[in-house]
Amino acid sequence: MDTREYIESGILELYVFGRLSDEEMRDVNQMAEEHAEVRDEIVSIEKAVISLSYSFAPYLSAENYDRIRRQLIEKHGGVVPIRAKTNTAAWIGWAAAILLMFGLAYQYYEYNEVTKEVQAVTKERGKFEQMVAALETKNSENEKALAVIRDKFSTVVPLEGQAAAPEAYAKVYVNPNKKEIYVDIAGLPEAPAGKVYQVWALKLDPLTPTSIGVLDTTAKTNGILQVDNFDQAEAFGITLEPEGGSATPTLEQLYALGKV
Repeated sequence: MDTREYIESGILELYVFGRLSDEEMRDVNQMAEEHAEVRDEIVSIEKAVISLSYSFAPYLSAENYDRIRRQLIEKHGGVVPIRAKTNTAAWIGWAAAILLMFGLAYQYYEYNEVTKEVQAVTKERGKFEQMVAALETKNSENEKALAVIRDKFSTVVPLEGQAAAPEAYAKVYVNPNKKEIYVDIAGLPEAPAGKVYQVWALKLDPLTPTSIGVLDTTAKTNGILQVDNFDQAEAFGITLEPEGGSATPTLEQLYALGKV
């Protein structure tokens, strides 16, 4: 067998992939030492395989490449009979297909990891945006409360605790210039389930109560709350009423009372 027939037999491709027996490997090494054409062909095949590996799987590490190579060697027990006239392009295409498979698997893994990271970041950003929105709302409420308290036209009416709740207290801010009334119920205990606080504007002679606002439990956490305006109020009272409020105040549940 001359040098050209030896090269075209396909044994050099098997040599590069490590699929020859020890004796066959020694034979190829001897041929490579004796014939520069054989050495050049081996180098050409190795370069082609490496080039394909990086073309189809650019992230394939040396460790993974070696592992793939070992799998190719071990697939058929390490020895494959030499087949004459094996097509070099067919061997290279077969190797490229396997490398492509590993490359695509790796890139699919990377895609999944990136997708998970994007989802996690999106979730955290959503939480952050909710937190910012809540802080902005709270700041807006605080600024509004401070504006009511600091307004030079606001008159403060303190409401003292009554028999139903001696420790309770509240404040009413009356601004005749803006025709607005605000009530601060921070000093009242939390309303029981099914109950609400109701604010009354009172005329004293004769005693005439007018409802100016029903406050639910959640409203209590907002601090200072605006209620309906009432120009003729001579006193204010707060009672505990059934949910939805009452047409007239339940005097036994009078929590706070104060004169203007």
